[in-house]
Amino acid sequence: MTPAITVARQNNISHTVHEYPHDPASHSYGNEAAEKLGIPAERVFKTLVVLLDQKELAVAVVPVSSSLSMKNIARSAGAKKAIMAPRADVERATGYVLGGVSPLGQKKKLRTVIDSSAKGFTSIYVSAGRRGLEIELNADDLKTLTRAIYAEISQL
Repeated sequence: MTPAITVARQNNISHTVHEYPHDPASHSYGNEAAEKLGIPAERVFKTLVVLLDQKELAVAVVPVSSSLSMKNIARSAGAKKAIMAPRADVERATGYVLGGVSPLGQKKKLRTVIDSSAKGFTSIYVSAGRRGLEIELNADDLKTLTRAIYAEISQL
């Protein structure tokens, strides 16, 4: 049981947990999840933590089939600039290790932006809090639990 799963259960959110054998040699955790679970990469969303204007951490949830647009995440968060947050800051703020960062159950509630493409699916997959573990849920439920906004933040 991870904090992410606990949050979904405590809030009576319909969800399914999917586990797969994580390959330690894999560096593209989201693509590995899509491949091993046999689902389109567009439905698997990665959780990225960015630093806004050198002062605030925020979470971006984007499909593993695309990249995060730093310009778009900054604009959607009302910031001038966004960069990827340093690993130590990410792990300290979320309580998760890279490759297993979930948008749910983080130690510190960070402002969250979900790519608007998530609305096109009945359910999406995000990390459940560790490598090899995904949680499938409705994007609107994820939005509610994280108090997120939708915005176009991904690019191909």
